[in-house]
Amino acid sequence: MYQIRLIQAKDNTEIANIIRQVSKEFGLAAESGFAVADPILDNLYEVYSQPHSQYWVVENEQGTVLGGGGISPLTGDNTRLEIQKMYFLTEVRGLGFAKQILQNGFKFAQQNKFQFCYLETTKDLWQAVKLYEKLGFEHLKQPKGNTGHSHACEIWMEKLL
Repeated sequence: MYQIRLIQAKDNTEIANIIRQVSKEFGLAAESGFAVADPILDNLYEVYSQPHSQYWVVENEQGTVLGGGGISPLTGDNTRLEIQKMYFLTEVRGLGFAKQILQNGFKFAQQNKFQFCYLETTKDLWQAVKLYEKLGFEHLKQPKGNTGHSHACEIWMEKLL
């Protein structure tokens, strides 16, 4: 059995390692500007403890974290929340956890009076892109805000809540 729960300080190392491992698996190199290069990567609990931010992790019965994803205000555009750092180990991919975390994010955004969820990704993560499309995200012609990833991520998407 697995469960989704809010991130705790003790999860910082595990989730940072998962993001690094999955990024390497998909060729998302730090020097290319992907999320794996973010200076906050080792402190996600502290980052997602800020107002209008939330991060959920998936863990197994032994309490081992196997992935997660978050939502936080879009830098440079405080009218939108951004889906961020959604990465999962292979053993939990395809089990619906990304969809559940996204739905948690949509509810959280609505509860906090936001109308839009935004994200940036890359064609290398085509399975995620398909999920985003299925859940109502629309492709944009240019990035919004100032994520610092826009040069690495060539796909920009937004969902009206």
